[in-house]
Amino acid sequence: MKNEHPVRVAVIDLYNGIPNEGMRCIRQILRDANGRFYGQHLHVDEFDTRAKNVMPGLEYDIYLSTGGPGSPFDSEGSEWERKYFNWLDRIWEKNDAPDTEIKCVMAICHSYQMVARHFKLAEVTERKSESFGIHPVHITDDGRNDPIFTGLKDPFYAADFREWQVLQPRQDVLDSMGARILAIEKERPHVDLERAVMAIRLSKQMIALQFHPEADPEGMTVHFSKPELREKIINRHGEAKYLSLMQGLTDPGYLLPTYQNMIPGFLKRSIAQLRPELTETV
Repeated sequence: MKNEHPVRVAVIDLYNGIPNEGMRCIRQILRDANGRFYGQHLHVDEFDTRAKNVMPGLEYDIYLSTGGPGSPFDSEGSEWERKYFNWLDRIWEKNDAPDTEIKCVMAICHSYQMVARHFKLAEVTERKSESFGIHPVHITDDGRNDPIFTGLKDPFYAADFREWQVLQPRQDVLDSMGARILAIEKERPHVDLERAVMAIRLSKQMIALQFHPEADPEGMTVHFSKPELREKIINRHGEAKYLSLMQGLTDPGYLLPTYQNMIPGFLKRSIAQLRPELTETV
């Protein structure tokens, strides 16, 4: 039987007011998910955290924290970062307390790097060159049974646009939190560099991802087909990189499974954790 009280979702927007595809994709996924899982409706609020210095409280059930531009260190000492890190601590303490309402969190790209910084999970460093395109992501042994990868192959493909990376994980910190590394970046045999960490399961309720699981192949194909963007990408990355990106967006075996499974699956499992009585009637 459907719970008449909607599940409350907070979208923490870290795009700093810059036009982007991430928010469009997340909004579409949430619209599609409204009423889809166990008949449960979603109430969604957005928080323009970097641009307007606002953060949600703990009254929400699910939190999606987005990607965003620039260095994850640019915000050091800022008021919004203080609020963001305080929110992370409160969420962790809330979930760690016995007999309490859980809070489900997914942190994406820039948010992932902020999470790694705050909890000191690993080193966050600048890449020698920007990662730009649709790339394979490899699942670790700890990730093979993680539900976040339900419906995906190993490797799976994901949109990866970043100038920063998470390296040299601190195993002692991960172990103390019960956190696990779920995925690492593509293998580059011609480059003698450590493979970056691409996904970390902090707890049953919290996950952080370096890539963009929200990337919508159809919408992004239209976006990157714009003449001004096409020219910008070719000038910066070369025509071969642009053509590879467009091929990845149009190939149904590449990005589409990630888009169809990852965030929708996270939402479904979160609702099942938050409203277990709903699953008993299905």
